[in-house]
Amino acid sequence: MPRINLLPWREAERKKRQRDFGVALAGGVVGAIACVLATIFVYNSMISNQEDRNERLSEEIAQLEKSIEEIDGLERQKERMLARMEIIEQLQKSRPEIVHLFDEVARQLPEGVYLTGMRQQGAKVEVRGVAQSSTRVSALMRQIDASDWMEDPEVERVETTSSGASRQASFVVNLKQERAGDESEDME
Repeated sequence: MPRINLLPWREAERKKRQRDFGVALAGGVVGAIACVLATIFVYNSMISNQEDRNERLSEEIAQLEKSIEEIDGLERQKERMLARMEIIEQLQKSRPEIVHLFDEVARQLPEGVYLTGMRQQGAKVEVRGVAQSSTRVSALMRQIDASDWMEDPEVERVETTSSGASRQASFVVNLKQERAGDESEDME
């Protein structure tokens, strides 16, 4: 005899499908939430790693900036030292020049001319003195012009004064001292 199922099987089948759908939906939601959480975890991990790298780079940049400041300080100190060395070298080169200048002034000083003072600023030399006459001052200027160590004599002032029977001329003459470096430049 054939068996006839009179139970409401369609309704049972519908409940089973609804239950399977709910389980699948819950599984999908749980899977989606797990996927979102995994994605958030991965991105947070990547952000954390990048922040660590950025922090390390900031520390390295700070150290490099300190090093650059030290290097700049050393460069400035080096430039100051080189400038000092250059000044010392120039002074060493010009040391014999003053000896030559005094020697040349003593040689070129005509008879009857007496110096009362000399002042030098760079290559410019101011000579003050007293001469027996203004012609002696002219002779001094001619001899300065003929000198190898002095050039361009210019009279700033000549004042003739009479004291009793004698006359004197006080004078101020400006001249330029030729530098030893000027001669080497002329030879080139």
